[in-house]
This record gives sequence, structure tokens and C-alpha cells, in this order.
Amino acid sequence: MQITVVHGDITTQAVDAVVNAANRRMRGGGGVDGAIHAAGGPAVLEDCRRRFPDGLATGDAGWTTAGDLPARWVIHVVGPDRTAGETDRSLLVSCYARALEVADEVGAASLALPLVGAGVYGWSASDSVTAALEVLRTTDTGLREARFVAFGRAAYDVVSAAL
Repeated sequence: MQITVVHGDITTQAVDAVVNAANRRMRGGGGVDGAIHAAGGPAVLEDCRRRFPDGLATGDAGWTTAGDLPARWVIHVVGPDRTAGETDRSLLVSCYARALEVADEVGAASLALPLVGAGVYGWSASDSVTAALEVLRTTDTGLREARFVAFGRAAYDVVSAAL
């Protein structure tokens, strides 16, 4: 699998699936979640409500339509909120592992992903990319490309250094 990094906006990536750093309720939010819901349009939220009426547990993942995004699917993952005391790193690793499982389930060959948890949830960009790379480099998957999408230059530099 090819692992790359780009500096940009995850909502504009022409890939099979984009990973959304969602909250447990699965009803939209801020950061990556808000951007994906805004760009994807109401179809993303409608599919979240239909497929996940009770939301998702921390560390889990599930897919919905991508609505108006260039991707076909959104793979929603719920990262642990370190600022709320969820400091179990295995939950962060689980987000990436479950994202790959769901990508294989839907048949995605290319995936764009953010640094899960490295925003308001309080994980460092370094913690997030290290967890992601552990999974990406050791998981047997049908993915041909995993593309980190770094919104800011600092995040881009952290991912570039890790790669």
C-alpha cells in the first residue's frame, strides 16, 4: 500500500472513501466532522441517522454515503477524547484499524484520512500519526493508497517526518 501525505482539505479529495473524525452521536460537529457534513450535504447526516440511530462507540467505525463529496463513502470513526479523560491509546489505534476494516468491507481502494483525535480531543499529531502508521503498516488490506490529509502546515510537517 502506498502511504502519502498532502496539505489540503479532506473534503476535496478524489478517493473512494474519506475518514471522518466523528463524535459518538454521529450528528455532525466541528473540525473535520463539521467540514465533511457541510461539504457532503444533508445526505451524510440522513444516512448517519438511518444507519446509526444510537451513534457509535469510541474506537468504532461505520460508513455512510459521501453525499456531495468527490468520495463515494465516508468512514466515520469515533476517537477517544483525551481532554475528557479517555487516555487509552488502544482506542485511538482501534479507530484506524476499524477504518481499514470498513474500507475493505465497502471495497475501497483509496482512502483519505485526517489525524484522528489531534484536534479538540487533545491527542498530539505525533500520537495520532504514530497510531495510524502502526495499523497501516501491519494490516492486511485491499487498500492501494492511504492518503493523510493535513489541514495545517504543522500537521503536514509531523506526518511528513513520520513517513
